[in-house]
Amino acid sequence: MSAHFIDGELQSLKDAVAMALEFAQGLGVSAAEVAISKQQGLSVSSRLQEVETVEFNKDGALGISVYRDGCKGNSSTSDLSAAAIREAVKAADSIARYTSEDPASGLAEKALMATEFPDLQLYHPRHTTPDELAQLAIAAEAAALGRDKRITNSDGASVNAHNSVRVYGNSHGFLQGDCSSRYSLSCVVIGSDDNGDMQRDYDYTVARQFDEMLAADKVGISAADKTLSRLGGRKLATGNLPVLFAADVATGLLGHLVSAISGSTLYRKSSFLLDALGQPIFPEWFTIHEQPKLLGGFASANYDSEGVATRDRYIVEQGILQSYLLTSYSARKLGMQNTGHAGGIYNWTVTDSGKSFQELVRSMDKGLIVTEVMGQGVNMVTGDYSRGAAGFYVEKGEICYPVEEITIAGNLREMFRNIQAVANDRELRSSIRTGAILLDNMKIAGS
Repeated sequence: MSAHFIDGELQSLKDAVAMALEFAQGLGVSAAEVAISKQQGLSVSSRLQEVETVEFNKDGALGISVYRDGCKGNSSTSDLSAAAIREAVKAADSIARYTSEDPASGLAEKALMATEFPDLQLYHPRHTTPDELAQLAIAAEAAALGRDKRITNSDGASVNAHNSVRVYGNSHGFLQGDCSSRYSLSCVVIGSDDNGDMQRDYDYTVARQFDEMLAADKVGISAADKTLSRLGGRKLATGNLPVLFAADVATGLLGHLVSAISGSTLYRKSSFLLDALGQPIFPEWFTIHEQPKLLGGFASANYDSEGVATRDRYIVEQGILQSYLLTSYSARKLGMQNTGHAGGIYNWTVTDSGKSFQELVRSMDKGLIVTEVMGQGVNMVTGDYSRGAAGFYVEKGEICYPVEEITIAGNLREMFRNIQAVANDRELRSSIRTGAILLDNMKIAGS
């Protein structure tokens, strides 16, 4: 795969966006914005140490929104010729003429546009070949299958190398683009024991730079060890226990916070954290720091998808909710200030309690480590939380046996307030950088 295709296309994509904006201006619209993204990647998967698929992709499209007297029209095209772009602009304008006026629609304020664009070190192109990626996938599977005779099958390994470019421009005169790279390797295996129990688990590595991925054999061994640890799973008796969410599951727990404080949820009045701004929702020691300019971060950006400058901020400070997550539209609906979160969040770093995951396990008298959650049992209006779970039962600080086919339940508002500790070994493969989260008490429904 050519590593530098993005470099040559960035300027041509900027030219296409500028052309679309010029066409829109010629139609006399009130405002316009244009975004285009393009990806190119190579993916190779193997199963039982044989190459199964090799896939090359290169795709992208230009999307345009025009605003005419408070009315909005959208259209898109994957054809970037001048004629196709002109037709897309005309189509968006035609739609705008028939849509209803919405006072909250429109571009973000010009004063909020980003003006500084430091290199965030997101783009590390590298030439890769199908053979090279296949060798990594096969090596991961080989390490997993050779780990223990109880690893009896493989669901495969996959390696991906992707580069992408995005360009955004609007009629404020904003026109910027940036490139990024992403490399990943995953492995999934199946294990069984003498009692006929079968379990499946996986592990993965992801990096901006190819050479910073974890070694393939380590990924395979980790996938095998996680699978083996689940063999012989039991149900727990129904009751109440402290629960320790493993770091990669804890990111999902805090993902519910993202949903609850997002503008679209708030203006629809469908959040359990409605009117919680400035209120304590976590323990006093708990802080979430957002860092959009983190070098090489998986969620780093100089500007959001509306061109609004991103900035460091505390989402939660000393337990108190300091910021909602607002786009230009949701900010207007709520009568508040745009926070530059069109497109998502930016590298949340959660404070820790100074202890490792293992130390938190040793601190538990009786408890449950949750390593997997299933189902969609989360009510964002009330905060009620009920999900299937699997993990490990702990007694006197030691893992006793794996647990499966149970349900954990609580209320997110209470769960957030009753966080006891956060481990200092953070999950760094996510936009939410947190360690394992210990809750003092949850309902467990089992046998």
